[in-house]
Amino acid sequence: MSTTPTLIVIAGPTASGKTAAAIQLAQHFNTAVVSADSRQFFREMSIGTAKPNAEELAAAPHYFINSHSIQESFSVGDFERQGLALLEELFQQHSVVILAGGSGLYIKAICEGFDDLPTANDEIRDRLNAELAEKGIAHLQERLKLADPVYYAEVDINNPQRLIRALDVYESTGIPFSSFRTAQTRKRTFNIIKLGMDMPREALYDRINRRVDIMVNDGLIEEVQALLPYRHLNALNTVGYSELFDYFDGKNDLPTAIALIKQNTRRFAKRQMTWFRKDKDIVWVDALGDGLLEEMLKVVEK
Repeated sequence: MSTTPTLIVIAGPTASGKTAAAIQLAQHFNTAVVSADSRQFFREMSIGTAKPNAEELAAAPHYFINSHSIQESFSVGDFERQGLALLEELFQQHSVVILAGGSGLYIKAICEGFDDLPTANDEIRDRLNAELAEKGIAHLQERLKLADPVYYAEVDINNPQRLIRALDVYESTGIPFSSFRTAQTRKRTFNIIKLGMDMPREALYDRINRRVDIMVNDGLIEEVQALLPYRHLNALNTVGYSELFDYFDGKNDLPTAIALIKQNTRRFAKRQMTWFRKDKDIVWVDALGDGLLEEMLKVVEK
């Protein structure tokens, strides 16, 4: 490794073992972990966001866990500014820092810079996906053409997720997606090495299903019930919370809500993998292998 400070990114979908991998590396390098999970920032959301537990938090210093309230406005632009300031401080003490998370936009913000895009709204995305299934891609194409003709002229209009993301931003903010973007990658003062947690899809989906069951046993339903007065906040428009809000509204029964959480989390993981697979700088490692630390170090230290 070079003498220039190095940021090691641990990326991957939900339930892929990022926390454990990040802690192994942090302990090896005697350094800290910075979270790039857009839901784990919020103090009031713990069980449903699968935050590191007390033992894991004690195993290595963690930042951007429980750092903000759901009642605070905290965008990806805020994360870029605050995250870079934090890294500058951490690199005074450590030659290596770990950035771990599944929020692609937040990782991109730290590594490349990003305009102040709003976080994805899962409720809007789910509705747009339903429209896609019911009415076809031409329907979304026409909607984007009206909402954002600039982006429509340059986007791959046959890529439904690009259409959905742009419409998600437009519906969330009233501002065209093209107004947020920047084409320039900002030069960072540190090296960046990106590792991706890889495993067979069947294994990942099984881990997701089991994790949801554990969350329910750990008190997810009670956590969401306590957050009912704040359900209008953007932070709570997310998988694991929206489905239970519907349950409390009487729209479905509890087994259905839990099944929907599993289904929607699996869909979310699939979207995360689609995002990360497009990043050619990510080196994928076997998240289930016995020699995970050694495999990661081979990439980091070569």
